[in-house]
Amino acid sequence: MNVNSKPVLEEPKTVFFAPISHPSPGSVGKTGTWRTHKPVVDLDKCTGCLICWLYCPEDTIIRLENDKVSIDYEYCKGCGICAHQCPFDAIQMVPEG
Repeated sequence: MNVNSKPVLEEPKTVFFAPISHPSPGSVGKTGTWRTHKPVVDLDKCTGCLICWLYCPEDTIIRLENDKVSIDYEYCKGCGICAHQCPFDAIQMVPEG
């Protein structure tokens, strides 16, 4: 090292890691037994836009090959978010039973 030269200091590199949360069916057990209303999909009205699939907080909307949807009633809580978000009224909340 030269007497007149200053050591080169590198700025420390910061790496950020953030957890990505994905809901999973049954994370708190089967919930279909206490549901009062359930979503029913009218496949004739369903266009396959998948907005319901994106908004379902419990990951119980099943995406089929043709982008139509089905519902996993064992874990669906019946919250109605899928029906509320569907722009084509293809999902209706009906009383359970």
